[in-house]
Order: sequence, then structure tokens, then C-alpha cells
Amino acid sequence: MATVASRLPRTHAVAESRPLNIPWYLFAVLFGATSIIIGLQWDISWHKSIGRDTFWSPPHMAIYLGGVVAGLSAAFVIFKTTFAGTDEERAAGVSVWGFRGPLGAYFTSWGAVAMVVSAPLDDWWHDTYGLDVKILSPPHALLALGIFAIQLGAIVTALALQNQGERDLADGDEHGLRRQKWLRRMFVYAAGLLLTNSAVLALEFTTRGLMHSSIFYQVICLIVPVVLVASARASRVPFPATKVAAIYTLSILSLVWILPLFPAEPKLGPVLNQITSLSPPQFPLLYILPAFAIDLVYRRFRDTANGWTLALLAGLTFFAVILPVQWFFGEFLMTPAARNWFFATHYFPYFYSQDTPARQYRFFTYDKTTLGLVRGLLVAVGIAIASARVGLWWGDWMRKVQR
Repeated sequence: MATVASRLPRTHAVAESRPLNIPWYLFAVLFGATSIIIGLQWDISWHKSIGRDTFWSPPHMAIYLGGVVAGLSAAFVIFKTTFAGTDEERAAGVSVWGFRGPLGAYFTSWGAVAMVVSAPLDDWWHDTYGLDVKILSPPHALLALGIFAIQLGAIVTALALQNQGERDLADGDEHGLRRQKWLRRMFVYAAGLLLTNSAVLALEFTTRGLMHSSIFYQVICLIVPVVLVASARASRVPFPATKVAAIYTLSILSLVWILPLFPAEPKLGPVLNQITSLSPPQFPLLYILPAFAIDLVYRRFRDTANGWTLALLAGLTFFAVILPVQWFFGEFLMTPAARNWFFATHYFPYFYSQDTPARQYRFFTYDKTTLGLVRGLLVAVGIAIASARVGLWWGDWMRKVQR
């Protein structure tokens, strides 16, 4: 008995020291996706604080560095698997146009191509039509599609490895379990980046001034439940939706607190608001609270409710939590108590005049009547339920990914 007991710590130590054998290209794609998200937020801040600059500005370099690193690593894996892969590697891949490789690598490489094509198109767009007035101009829409594909590639790659490992995991395999834990974390991290990217694309409709308008809730009910519910469905970690929302929250908070530390000065006129530092993104939306509620609902009903019933419960839960939380938090953000380094509501773009509703800390008038607001919120409920249902379908598909 003593001999067996003495061997257990040694066996555990050996398992801890063995390499995890997680493919290097998954780390490369996650690095690329992270660099893109940082670059996007940095670029928005750059435009609000300095104005449109050269294409070779630091934020642009962060965005395209992420795209190039992710794209080249994915392309290398596809070509290596096609022309120099083992029979096992080729069998584990999918075939597209005569090439073989992991499914996630195809998403990533296609996304990188879209990002590269969007760069000269965006430069031509600015030269022809001037500065952007919206985030989703055609070149930016193509860029967003490419970024989404890269993040989807990271998610699919982590999931395929995770699902393969779950299939092959033997009882008592400490090394295999440790590898699985890392893959599960990497999937949650990638999903958090995807949620962050979705939030960036929806910025025009999710500003502080719209938190008392139905359009705000319609948009977040469209983009958020699908990611949270899909993560809950596909992940194998406790409280996955909460952790995905936490990744979004922490990524935005870090930029809210870091970007204002760097000096900045407007280079384009007219300068209607004199600033001396980079303007940060707005305080993250409180997705983490409805995400926690969704986790609780999913844990309670995942084994007893059918797809539509579960979607109904998840969608209603998301809306029932986010509406009061964000509505009253929006009121707080309009008060002097939020004008500090933590909440950062006192930063505005250089092109915002004193008469801008945002600088006067007023909500925008979107719904003309109370009845219009109620109707809009009811539409948001339906959108949340539909978004949750799509999330369940997507999550079911992700649970089956093996390549």
C-alpha cells in the first residue's frame, strides 16, 4: 500500500512535465485574433483622438499583423498537410479544391485573404469618398467578415482538438485531462474574442446615449445570445457563457484604463473638443450578468427541454436581465459619479461639439412615444429568442466538429 501511495505523486509529476502537444498554429491563430481585437479598439480610439492617419498607423499594423500571422500559419498547415502530411494527418483533415487540412485553417486563411483585400479597398474608399461616417462602410464590412472568419477558425480549431481529445480520453489519463482543460480554455477565450468583435461592430447602435432606446436592445439581443448560448452548448467548462462574457468585459476594461495613459492630439479639423490623450472605448456593457443567468437556465433545463423551449427560456432570460441592468446602469453613466478614470465617461472625440447630446449627458431620442418603445422592446424579445435558437443550432454543430 505504501509503495502504491508513493508512486502517485511521481506519476502526477510526470504527467505535469509532459508536453501538451497542442498544435503551434492554434496559438498563432489566437495571437492573431487577439492582435486584431486590440488593433480594432486602438484604431477607433485613434480616429476619435487623432483623426484619419496614414495606413501605416500603429493600430492598423496591429490589425494586419494579426491577420498575416493567423493567415500564414493556417496556409502553412494546409499546404503541409496536403503535400507532406502523414496518412493520419490527411485523414483528419477536410478536402477543399484538392487541398487537405483542418477545417479551422480554411476559415482562418479565407479570413486573412478578405482582410488583405480590404486594405487597398479601404484606402481607395477614403480617397474617393472622404472620411467614414459609419463603422460598416463596404471596405470595413469586408474587413469585419475576414476578422469573423479568423475568429471562427480559432474556435473551430480548438473545438476539433477538444472533441477529438474527449473521444480518446481514457479514465485516469491525467496528461490527457490536462491537455483537455487547456483546449477548453482556449475555446472559451476564442469565443470571448468573437463576442468582443461583435460588440465592436455594433458600436453605432450600443452607445451610452441609446441605452433608453429599443434599437439598443434589439441589436444586443441579436448579436449576444447567439454567442453565449452556442458557447454554453459546445463548451465543456463550468459556466461557459459567464466566462465568455468575462473575456469580453476584461478586454474592453483593459483598454478603457490603458488607452488614456497615452498622449494624443488631433491632426484634422475642425477640433471641437480639445483633447490631450487617446479616447478610450465606452465602459463594457454588462453582458456578464445575463450570461450567468443563461448558464443557470441551461444547466437546469438542458437535459429536459427541447430546442425551442430552451431557446425561449434563454432568450427571455437574457432580455429580462439585460433590460433593467443596462437601463439603470445607463442612467448612472450619465451622472457625474461616472466621470472618472474607472468608468471614463468624460472622454469624447475631438469632433464632438459642446452641443452634442453625448457631451451634455443626454439620452438620444429614438423611440418617439412610450408605445413605440414598448413595441420595440417586444421586437427585441423575439430577436433574443431567435438568436438563442440559432446559438443552439450552432452549438450542436460545434459539438460534432472533429476535423
